[in-house]
Amino acid sequence: MNDTEARTYIEELNRKKGSVPGLDAIRELLKRLGNPQDRLRILHIAGTNGKGSVLSCLTSILTEAGFKTGSYTSPALFSYRERFQINQKNISEEDFAALVEKVRRAAEEMERDGKGSPTAFEVETAAAYLYFQENQCEFAVVEAGMGGRLDATNSITSSVLSVLVSVSMDHMQFLGNSLEEIAWQKAGILKPGVPALCGILPEEAAAVVRKEAKEQGVPLTFLDPEKIRDRRREGPVQSFVYEGFGRVEISLAGSFQIYNAALALEAALLLRRGGVALEDGAILSGLKKARWRGRFDLISREPAVVLDGAHNPDAARKLMESAEEYFPGRKKYYIFGVFSDKEYDKIIDVTAKKAEKIFTVETPGNPRALPAQTLAQAVKRVNPSVEAAKSIPDAVEKCFAQASQEDVILIFGSLSFLDEAQKAVARYKDSTGR
Repeated sequence: MNDTEARTYIEELNRKKGSVPGLDAIRELLKRLGNPQDRLRILHIAGTNGKGSVLSCLTSILTEAGFKTGSYTSPALFSYRERFQINQKNISEEDFAALVEKVRRAAEEMERDGKGSPTAFEVETAAAYLYFQENQCEFAVVEAGMGGRLDATNSITSSVLSVLVSVSMDHMQFLGNSLEEIAWQKAGILKPGVPALCGILPEEAAAVVRKEAKEQGVPLTFLDPEKIRDRRREGPVQSFVYEGFGRVEISLAGSFQIYNAALALEAALLLRRGGVALEDGAILSGLKKARWRGRFDLISREPAVVLDGAHNPDAARKLMESAEEYFPGRKKYYIFGVFSDKEYDKIIDVTAKKAEKIFTVETPGNPRALPAQTLAQAVKRVNPSVEAAKSIPDAVEKCFAQASQEDVILIFGSLSFLDEAQKAVARYKDSTGR
């Protein structure tokens, strides 16, 4: 099996099985692979928004401290193989193909034995755990795909730290229609006796997490926003003082990244109190070096172009806050595309009034994509200055034609079209010399 064949196998599984929450299949698959997850020290991260940024910060800190650190994320934004990294380097095509071949053999044995077959995400998760175990990673930082309790990553029986970044409304068809139900699903990553850390949660969600932690005997810490003081921004670098630690600099843009960085810092301090050798220098260096693409990601200037995977109302609010903080008083143009199963009317309510002009796009090659014309009609009730673009390159060309060098173009919504949007911007700039 080569890389292309491995990818084709996973894509075919995705078409056949889709998303099936549950742990029976992944546990059977992992058992047949020797339960590699049981030999890993795992930091497990769940949350509606922000978990990728926190993962990036923690991975960077552990790598700076000299630990061989695996990281597993989903979805990939710019390269499929970025899902599987060791010390922040993507898995090679050869290693990926070899892993998927091993997992496929185990999956085929399952099916022959009448044990069912895994989903694409379960195959990827098993491959990640096997990759980290075979390469003797000292830590694995793992992002839950959706929810937590029934997510394939939660096939682990223990971890060294559970981190619940945020809880807001998303994936309701799988996770429930209230913050309490969604929090219960995400709190499913808590493990008996394993320390847990929570970000700033709505009180109804926090109450659910506290109850779950008490039942599991989990030492629970909540991030205290009052510890974050004296926020500053100088060019691309933000900084803040964290009470009891000192001034911290980060290179992640967006006002919300201060809280994600503070959560990662508090997680590092919890690990240190638990005996992990993390010096202040490694923590500071790791936080400053951390990168996370596709989240308030400034990819061009004059006009400023920002990519952001704001695909639910809470993320959209944070995008608007950051856009106003970074670009006050400047005209803003949008390129907006979203899946049909998202709360796009609520995203529109948060964002549309603030735009000079909105170009809607359809995410290509995805059956969940909302047609651009349908999205434009939904936007029109809030902002009549909207146009359904024929394609992502068409939207980019029209946006650049209307925006001046002092204006801002925000490209947001579904994570799955950000890579194509970035490439379309680069092609347009190359062809026009802008």
